[in-house]
Amino acid sequence: MKQVKFEDGRSLDVISENIEKLKELFPDAFTEGGVNFDTLRQLLGDASVLDEGEEKYGLNWHGKKKARQIALAPSTGTLLPCPEESVDWDTTQNLFIEGDNLEVLKLLQKSYANQVKMIYIDPPYNTGKEFIYPDRFQENLDTYLKYTGQIDDEGMKFSSSTESHGRYHSNWLSMMYPRLKLAKSFLKSDGVIFISIDDHESANLQTICDEIFGLENFLGKISVVSNLKGRSDDRYFATAHNYLLAYQKGGFITKGVPLPTEYLNDYNEVDDQGRKYRLQGLRKRGSGAKREDRPNMYYPFYVNPGSGSISLEKSETFSEEVLPKLSDGTDGRWRWGKDTSAERINELTGRTVGKEKRWDVFQIDYAESEDGEKRIKPKSIWMGPEFSNEAGTLEVKNLIGKSIFDTPKPVGLIKYILEQTVDESDIVLDFFAGSATTAHAVLEFNKETKSRVRYICVQLPEKCEEKTDAYKSGFRSIAEIALKRIVNCSNEMSVEDSLFDKGVKVFRLSNSNILLWNPDTFDIESSLLSHEKHLIEGRSEQDILYELLLKRGVDLAVPIESREVDGKNVYSIGYGVLFAFLDESISREQVEDIAQGILDWHKELSPSSKTHVFFRDSAFRDDVSKTNMAAILEQNGISHVRSL
Repeated sequence: MKQVKFEDGRSLDVISENIEKLKELFPDAFTEGGVNFDTLRQLLGDASVLDEGEEKYGLNWHGKKKARQIALAPSTGTLLPCPEESVDWDTTQNLFIEGDNLEVLKLLQKSYANQVKMIYIDPPYNTGKEFIYPDRFQENLDTYLKYTGQIDDEGMKFSSSTESHGRYHSNWLSMMYPRLKLAKSFLKSDGVIFISIDDHESANLQTICDEIFGLENFLGKISVVSNLKGRSDDRYFATAHNYLLAYQKGGFITKGVPLPTEYLNDYNEVDDQGRKYRLQGLRKRGSGAKREDRPNMYYPFYVNPGSGSISLEKSETFSEEVLPKLSDGTDGRWRWGKDTSAERINELTGRTVGKEKRWDVFQIDYAESEDGEKRIKPKSIWMGPEFSNEAGTLEVKNLIGKSIFDTPKPVGLIKYILEQTVDESDIVLDFFAGSATTAHAVLEFNKETKSRVRYICVQLPEKCEEKTDAYKSGFRSIAEIALKRIVNCSNEMSVEDSLFDKGVKVFRLSNSNILLWNPDTFDIESSLLSHEKHLIEGRSEQDILYELLLKRGVDLAVPIESREVDGKNVYSIGYGVLFAFLDESISREQVEDIAQGILDWHKELSPSSKTHVFFRDSAFRDDVSKTNMAAILEQNGISHVRSL
């Protein structure tokens, strides 16, 4: 039986995976000494081999190389389950994780890579004040453990002051860059990310997103009117909006948004079935409307003067020729090419216009589609009471109290994004959860649309200052505020649908359950004795179980069952994909019974993929017991047996 090493307790090793992928694509770029970068560049089309000193377009800052490396370095942490703080622990698919999002994203990679449909984040805006993310990026987990009091270090500071460091943009960019690099790996092929931001870093954020997601995947920069009156204390202009940057993974298709009620006044025509519609001229107007702009879009239509129906072929019935003419009588063009018109000819009609009663061609645009609700593309400016700061503040006040959280994003903003992006059972990720607006929005969206969208929210336990109303109300961190909002929101929701998921699984970032081998070179004997057990004392079976899920790339919401075999618990995860026996003792006499219990359950579940079985290494009385256990399981088809 092979033993799980400390390296197995790390998150996904992105560098190794990247190298393996490159080897598959470009095997001739690899030698015994490693990568031949000149060859690789030639294989990528750079036959001339660029001069290393040549200036290149892009955004650089002090610390960018380190920030890129941080994103690639695996984490040695884990997520400890907190069922007592959760709602519907055994059945819910929703996750709330307290911890530094950089470490948490690394830990979640194996389980959720290419699984998330929509990411929304509202990162700390760079206003020159402190933002609460670590100065010592290279020691991120250790820094976090000190900050949260999990290891001793009096006066630990966990923040970056851009003013005192004299690196106004660099610190903020170094904080964002690795998190966005990791975020991309979570998106599905048709996934999309939305990022709220203000003027301070809008331009820089867009530049690094162009680099990470690709300039071709930029979808738009939306202005969200959050304060219609504007901020009166601004020096030159009273700021009334923030921005929302949107990028896709590569294959995103918008679902659009429902037609606003006020638009219905434009649909002033009614057909013989009682359906409202409006007529939109097919002739192109404004810039680019001349024939020479798009010559292939200048062609004739033919109208039936009796019915107004349209054809592309002249006949006795379709006798009135119509060409796209501009108001000055010169040749214009249509909005559709001839092929599109042929495919959608039933959407067109002819009407007489002007004093001269000349024929023109119009598109029939219905207020409702054949499926019911008509949807349109969202505009680049979002304005309304549902997007206001005031709405967000009121929502938090109603759930957890007044003045508990500054400028929370409104639920309406996130619901509007969900409307455009997600299908019934997609996953939504927010790793700057703040007051948990995203979780609240998903719950309301699911209730209103009868969907099964899941959320994963991550929030740093940023400490509440003693002078704040939040602290006086009993909250010690922003993570506590977020979780309280989720729980209160869940408790207040009354839904008859038995499948509606208003629960949440809570996890907390900590160091791995697997001990790091760190010998004292001056006392090897004591080091060996202290490392006789490979797991940290005081951790529960459930703690270890969920680290197994993380490190094997299993969904944290997957079903977990337990059975008693010879008086001890055996766990099945994901209907037999993984079995775990984590009791602290297995006698020689119990080996066969426990092995047989696992085999019987495995046969009953018949998992389609390879099964992994894990035991606590220190549980075996001796090596003979451990060898016998592995042999029995392997003889019966379970070859992947490991000890912790």
